[in-house]
Formats: sequence, structure tokens, C-alpha cells
Amino acid sequence: MSRGSYLFTSESVSEGHPDKVADRISDEILDGLLARDPRARVAVETLVTTNYCLIAGEVTGPAVDYAALARKAIREIGYGSPGFDPATLEVNVRVHAQSREIATAVEADTNLGAGDQGIMFGFACNETPTLMPAPIHYAHRIVEHLAERRHAGLRQLGPDAKSQVTVEYRNGRPARAHTVVVSHMHAEGLLQAALAEIVRESLNAVLPTGWLDANTRILVNPSGSFIYGGPAADTGLTGRKIIVDTCGGAAPHGGGAFSGKDPTKVDRSAAYAARHLAKNVVAAGLAERCLIQLAYAIGVAEPLACTSTPRALVGRTTPALKRPSARRRRSRRGPSATVWDWTGPSTPARPPMDISGAPPTLTAASPGRRPTSAWHYGPRSDSPWQSVA
Repeated sequence: MSRGSYLFTSESVSEGHPDKVADRISDEILDGLLARDPRARVAVETLVTTNYCLIAGEVTGPAVDYAALARKAIREIGYGSPGFDPATLEVNVRVHAQSREIATAVEADTNLGAGDQGIMFGFACNETPTLMPAPIHYAHRIVEHLAERRHAGLRQLGPDAKSQVTVEYRNGRPARAHTVVVSHMHAEGLLQAALAEIVRESLNAVLPTGWLDANTRILVNPSGSFIYGGPAADTGLTGRKIIVDTCGGAAPHGGGAFSGKDPTKVDRSAAYAARHLAKNVVAAGLAERCLIQLAYAIGVAEPLACTSTPRALVGRTTPALKRPSARRRRSRRGPSATVWDWTGPSTPARPPMDISGAPPTLTAASPGRRPTSAWHYGPRSDSPWQSVA
């Protein structure tokens, strides 16, 4: 391969992958709680396996029917057969109230502080329309397109699936699909050749013209038959697909999972805020790639640090990141102490961005996390934190 050319690979998983089933249940419960009480404090983890679902965590909020919400999520994903049937599976709930010490730290003032310490990253680049890296963007689109066809009536496909895309870069830009791997749960009796044709149709629909060529390697169910899938075949846990949920390995990750967490949990909200900032820098043409890091301390509303790493500037000066005044660094204020205080005046789009990690159109009072549980950073560009000015 010539100098300046290289390969990069990312994977994605479908909404029916066991870990994503767990994420979806956790977010279904989160939305159910926030719909009843916008100030609910929620940190819910889910484990799913053969005909069993365990829901555990810390919740301070209204009573909800956890089992009913879990069954609803499983049913909507498309499971309903022996081994993982929402109508018959056992659901155990082990949820208790949030620690009083944590609650006191978060709500010490009239405004909210961060629910924990940690580092969060947001990344964007101009390789795709969603400003996501090409490998993860197209890996997402493949499993999403197959899921759309399944929900539209293609009963030969099951809910569980994975994709993996290796992109060849030339002169630093994505140029072609080097290798595509798709493993998809399917109905008994579906021939390998027929499944391969179904997958090929989706590849042709979502990959750029010319990306599939005579040298592209396409592997469909390389292990053979995939009739038994989902939690009946493989245990799933909330938060086990954090790289799939972000940039597919193309950017750093702070280590915190997203699903099942209310907006005071900066693992999720600050990661969304950082993605929003990075995306607006790239969308404005200030850089071809932008990485934002935020750092928080428990009980403190504003970030301790905000670092921007734009690369490949496009003929314009990137806004300098300002350090807050000493007075602001001592402050514990909430919504007025925004992420935008750390950016220069020419930063594109300036919505008030508090620890909810999103513009006001999606705050704790506006539930809507469930649709993001399969692919947090994309391809859902309609999420408010994905908006650009």
C-alpha cells in the first residue's frame, strides 16, 4: 500500500445484539422515569440471558413497572420466540435509592453539579454527512438498513446482527471498502447464498458508489449457520458496547457507558455535549477533524477543563479555548456555568449547554433516550446534540 494510504476498521451491532438489548431496556426504564418526574435520578443496569432479565441500579424517583418496560423493549426489538420471549421470561428487579451522599453533592446548590468525576470525549470529522468517521458510519448504516428491512417485513432476518467495515484510506481520505463482514441471525432453512444476497442489497444501498469493487472482500456469516442468537445464545449487559456507541475506535473514549443514566451522569451528558461542540467546529469549516475533551468533578457544575484538538485546519483560525476566571473556577453554579464559557466568541452555535449535555430541546424534562440506545453518536442526526448551527 502506498505512502499516505492505510486501513481502518470499525464494527457495529444491531438493536437485537444482546448488549444492545440490555442498553435498550435501561433506556426504556430511564425514559419511563423521566416522563413521570423530570428530576428523577437514574442509574440502571440490565443483564439479559436465556429467558431471564435482571434490572439493578440506583433510582430516586416515581414508581414504575420495571418488568412491563423491559418486556415492551424486548417486544419492539423483535424477540418473541422460545429462549427469549417477552411474554414469559423471568424479570428480577434489584433497584434501590441513590446514595444520600451522592445526592447531596449533586444538589448542594439550587443548581445541579456533576454526578461523578471523569473525562469525556467528543469527536467529529468531515468524512461523512453525519460528520462521523467513515468506518463506523457505514458499519452503523449496514445493520440499521438490515433492521429497517426486517421491521418492514423481511421475516428471514432475526434481530441479532453485527457488522464490520474496513475502509482503505488514500491520502488521508476514505476511498473504498477493503473488507465488509456481516453476521446476521436468520430463519431456519435460509440458504447461505440467499442471506448473502440480502446483505449485498443493503451494502449496495448504503455504501458510496464505487466503494464495492472486484477486490472488496465480503464475508457473510463466516461461522456458518446463525439461527440461535440474541440473549438466548449470548448474555448481554448494559454498557458493553461503548466503542460502538461513539466513534468506533477512531477517537479516545473516557470509559463511561451511556444507557440508563439521567442527565446528571456526565458519562453520558458531557459526552453528548462534547460531540455537539466538535461537530459544530467541523460543520463550520473550522477544521476537518476536531476532538473535545471535558473533565468533571462530582458536585461541581462546570467542567474542570476543556481541551480542543482540531487538526487539518481549513484556511481559518480555530477559536481559542479560554480558561474561566478565578471567580468562575471557584463557582458551583449550574446552567449559567456552561460549556460555552470555555470557548471563544467565534465558536459556531451557542445554545445554553448545561450538564444535561444538550440544547434545551432535550433536557431531563424531555425524555427521548430510548431511540439512541442502539447507536448513540449516529446515524441518528435528528438528536438535538447532533444539531449544527
